Order: sequence, then structure tokens, then C-alpha cells
Amino acid sequence: MLHAGLDLSRTRLDFDLRDADGALVEAGATTPDAAGLARLVQRVARYRQPVSAAIESMTGARFVHDQLEVLGWTVAIADALKVKGLAPLACKTDRIDAHVLAELSRRALVPAIWLPDPTVRAERERARFRLHLVKQRTRLKHRIHAALLAHGIPCPVSDLFGVRGRAVLVTREVPPPWRPHIETAVALVDELTRHIDALERELRRLGTDHRYVALLVTIPGVAWVLGYTIAAEIGDIGRFPSPHQLTGYTGLCPRVYQSGERDRRGRLSKLGPRYLRWALLEAAIHACRHPVYRGRYLRMKRRLGKQRGAKVAQIDIARRLAAAIWHMLTREQPFAPAGARTPLVA
Repeated sequence: MLHAGLDLSRTRLDFDLRDADGALVEAGATTPDAAGLARLVQRVARYRQPVSAAIESMTGARFVHDQLEVLGWTVAIADALKVKGLAPLACKTDRIDAHVLAELSRRALVPAIWLPDPTVRAERERARFRLHLVKQRTRLKHRIHAALLAHGIPCPVSDLFGVRGRAVLVTREVPPPWRPHIETAVALVDELTRHIDALERELRRLGTDHRYVALLVTIPGVAWVLGYTIAAEIGDIGRFPSPHQLTGYTGLCPRVYQSGERDRRGRLSKLGPRYLRWALLEAAIHACRHPVYRGRYLRMKRRLGKQRGAKVAQIDIARRLAAAIWHMLTREQPFAPAGARTPLVA
């Protein structure tokens, strides 16, 4: 078997091809498009051996993976951070990176990441694009508020973009060029709202047939949008053997620095998908007012003080929600509070 290391950039794909003993067979570069990948496979086919390849996780790596898999190669996408830990380099070039990946593939040491299937990828894209549009709308709203405050016009209503708020925007005098800028921003807010509402209706429609969403919406603080986002980011719950594995995947656990008798906790690892962390923290904000979690939240908040107590307590509730989700999806049962007949929360 041949082992290939692939290093991807915007305009080229460097490859390093090694045999089972580690000897260099061929090295070079090709274009990272469908035609260039087909030429690479045809070029290597003359050796008449199966090929196992490794490529670092980055934008475009999944396209390379999918194309080469269709053409008969076995391709693993390696976690970029773990590759650096396994093979730290004093000198780093594209060819050296490709050589390192080829060696990791040859030694069966590639720290491969899990790849969602096309269905899960589509679910993630829907949920993530909705969140992207919401962020853009929020930025525009903040810009409008800032423009009004810059001209001594505080917002006299709770919702500047409701019926009463629109009247404020129309009647208040704002000099050019801020006035046309505000009008353009308001029009963009309305357009984004229309697209966001359409996406939310689609998520709700698709969520009715999803095997996880109907269970997730029984959790305190989780509605259809958050439920769909969490389900899409988790994918198959069977790949997590325990609730601790799922909690660690969220990136909401602190880093651990341990040596001898020293055991210190650092900042959150934030190694998992940020969209899953966002969804769990959003759910925790509402869940901390639920009777199941309210007592724990208030105790931790008082113990840690006003400055950081609320934030740390919300993160703690988010971790407990992740553990509850593992039990729920594994047993295919709705949320049950601690102490219920079928407890799902430890």
C-alpha cells in the first residue's frame, strides 16, 4: 500500500507519496479542483497499489476527501491541532507538512476527525446559516442604535423595530449622511428578518421528522431552533460512548494541567463545534430558571460571587444539559428531572 500526505492551500495541493517502508515514491503538486484531483489519481494509478491518504482539517479538505474517496483512495482528515502535537516542526513548509502527514498515515497515527454524512452536513448548514443571518441583523440594529445615540436621540421604546419604534425612526431628525444610512439599515433588517423567518419555518418543518428534535424540545430552555441546531451538531449520538465524551466534545470543559500532586484547571477548551456551545449556553440561560436547575444555579452563583458567578453557573448548567441529552438520545426518552421515575440527569 502507498501512503500519501496532502497539504492544501488556496491554489495548489502538495502531495508526498511513500511506500510501506517509508521510501519516497513521488512528490509534487496539483490543483485542488476536481480535474486536478482526477489527474493526481491517474498519475498515481501507474503504481498499481491502493492508496491511503491524510489531509489536515481546513476549508476545502472535505471536498478533496470526497473527490478522492469517489476515485478509489482511502482518505482521512486529520485534526490540525493534534497533528502539531504529534509532529512539532522546527521548519514548516507545504512539502514538509505533506511528508509529515504521509508518515503519520504510514504509521497508522493519523488523528482522524469524524466526518458527518451529507444529510447531517445539510442540517448543519441550515442551522448555521440561520445563525449567521441573525448575527448580521443584530449588527445592523446595533449600528442604528449607535447612530441615534450619536445625535442625542435615546431609544424611548423597548423595541426600536416594532410599530412604536418605527414611528420614532421616522419622526426623529437625523442629518445626512446618517439618515439614508439608517433607512438602508432598516430595509436590510426587514429583508434579513424575512429570510430568517423562512428558515425557521423550514427548520420547524424538518424538525418534525427528525428522530432527535422531538426529544430535545422537552428540555427546559430548548425550542425548535435550538433543538434542531443541537441535533445537527451532535450527529449520531452512538459515536459518544458516555455522557462525559459528549460533554467533552462540546468544549465546555476546562483544560486540565496535572503534574505530580499539582492539579490545576484552566480556561474552557473550546475544542468542539462553537455552534453546539452556543446552543447549549442559550438553553442554559433559560434552564437556570427551571425548578430542576434553579437551586444549583443560585448556589453556585452565590459561592463564586457577582463578578463571575452567573457566567460560570450557566456553563455548569450547559454541561449538565449535555449529559442529560446523552441519556435522552441514547435511551430515546424525553427529558425527566432528577428524582423522577426514570431519571435522565445524574
